[in-house]
Amino acid sequence: MNKPMYSVGDCVEKHCEKCAETRGHVVASITKRGHVSRVSCPQCGTRSPFKSPAAGATSARAGATKTGAPYDWTRTYRIGQTLTHPAYGVGEVTALIEPKKIDVLFQDRLRRLVHSQAQAQPQAQVQP
Repeated sequence: MNKPMYSVGDCVEKHCEKCAETRGHVVASITKRGHVSRVSCPQCGTRSPFKSPAAGATSARAGATKTGAPYDWTRTYRIGQTLTHPAYGVGEVTALIEPKKIDVLFQDRLRRLVHSQAQAQPQAQVQP
C-alpha cells in the first residue's frame, strides 16, 4: 500500500492536544520522501510532530461526513464554521482576517476568502 505524498500547505487530519479535538492541520514540513513530519493547527497555531495513522485506523471524524452550507460571500462567518465552496469543496473557517476576510482550511490547503460583503445595488440611470 502506497502512502500519499504531501507538500507544505496541504491538509491532514490530526488530534490537537491543545484544542482537545480532531481537525484538519496544515502541513508545516515534510521529509525528502514526501511524508509529513510536522503540522500546524490552524485554530491555536501549535506546531507538533505528525505520525500517520496505522493502517486500518480511522480518525474520529472519518465516519461522519461534515458538510456545511454553501459558501456565500455576502454571509458573515465565524471561526469553526463549516462551509462548502463550489470549487474547493468542504472547508472549516480557521481565522477572521480584517473585517471582511476569512481563512478557510480545505482538503488541499488553507485559502483566504472574502465574507460579509454587501451586495452591489444597481445604479439608477439618469435621463437627459
